[in-house]
Amino acid sequence: MATFLFDKIVFGPVKSRRLGVSLGINLLPLHRKICNFDCVYCECGLNTPGTSVDEKLPTREMVSSALRQKLDEMKVNAQAPDVITFAGNGEPTIHPQFAGIIDDTIAVRDMYFPKAKISVLSNATMLHKQDIVKALLKADQSILKLDSGLESSINHINQPAKSLSVSKLIDQFQQFKGKLIIQSLFTRGTIGNNKIDNTTEADITAWIESLKQIRPEMVMIYTIERDTPYEGLRKVPVDELKAIAKLVNAIGINTQVNG
Repeated sequence: MATFLFDKIVFGPVKSRRLGVSLGINLLPLHRKICNFDCVYCECGLNTPGTSVDEKLPTREMVSSALRQKLDEMKVNAQAPDVITFAGNGEPTIHPQFAGIIDDTIAVRDMYFPKAKISVLSNATMLHKQDIVKALLKADQSILKLDSGLESSINHINQPAKSLSVSKLIDQFQQFKGKLIIQSLFTRGTIGNNKIDNTTEADITAWIESLKQIRPEMVMIYTIERDTPYEGLRKVPVDELKAIAKLVNAIGINTQVNG
């Protein structure tokens, strides 16, 4: 199915179903996705074979300049963002200047719209690097992915470049001491001969156990909204998402549900 890519370093603002009026920052190449995940549901499509992080990326200076220009324009138009969000065409934390870019973004935000939050949407694969963790802790919202508590489901749904260990992920999440948001997308369907479903009892039970150890300040629960790379995926009904949220609420963690 058709998917889309961001064609600017700074894009929007757009109305985000989770974050409000969001101004986006894309640290990856324009017109090409680069990510160390290849999620079956990714609205940006699949990775192009043969691409790597060595692709030409926007420099720290380019990002800061583009952000200042956009915020200056929004200031003139009295259009304040609720949040400045690092998202874009892949995983933002793989940018080699990510930590410095966060520092620059905080400084520029404070100049123009100090009430705006800075958020990072990340797949949490770079948490073994302390400079990335420290940078994420400076953001107002580190929104980190965990779509299942089962490694088999993560490997099928998120298709990481390297197999992930849930126990290691939990250890890395615990570095945040609760100052993080977990984002979890639920979907089901078939891709070829493979069944996709991270709403099974086994998936949800393992996921809840992981959340008990991570203790995030919130869990964002959602399902697919836009086109995906594969035809066989389906949305999970809102009532099922709310039932999953109740299980999270029962262990004392706040949730946000978007169907």
